[in-house]
Amino acid sequence: MAGRGFAGLTPGMKAFLAVDAVLVVLLVLLFVVVQRGGDDGDAGAAATPTPSGTAAPAPEATPAEAVAFALPSGNIACDMSAGGVECRIASFTYAAPEVAGCEGATGNVVRLDAQGFAFVCVEGDPPATAGADVPVLEYGSQETAGEYTCRSGTDGVTCSGAGGVGFRLARADWTELP
Repeated sequence: MAGRGFAGLTPGMKAFLAVDAVLVVLLVLLFVVVQRGGDDGDAGAAATPTPSGTAAPAPEATPAEAVAFALPSGNIACDMSAGGVECRIASFTYAAPEVAGCEGATGNVVRLDAQGFAFVCVEGDPPATAGADVPVLEYGSQETAGEYTCRSGTDGVTCSGAGGVGFRLARADWTELP
């Protein structure tokens, strides 16, 4: 078969080689996308707590990544993604806001997404303090996912999205931003 090129191959073998070549190209492209994290931008880095308690730079979350953290007290825990932020507070002293049509508990869960800020109706048990498996976001540090950023402080967590819309949540009170 040496020297004959593709001329001596059957149509079925030619089709097999063509499909094989396409699959190899797709595999190489997938590898490149995974290695780059699927993100062409370099919007900066978020801080990730290290075991020593100091913040170390970490890559910004991509749309497929979720970021979870708890404040050092464990009373407030949040989940972030490019689609929004949801924070849970186990214990609070403010008056629970009303949520239209809610027959469950209110005041423990807040959400920020493309529709804005809102308290969420909790059917069932309210959230407990964050477990030891949830990464701690040290006071003064922040996390970012998509256009959402949350900052940990001794006065609670402050999360905002596009245009500064967001919230501050603490044991004693909450504030809608801006």
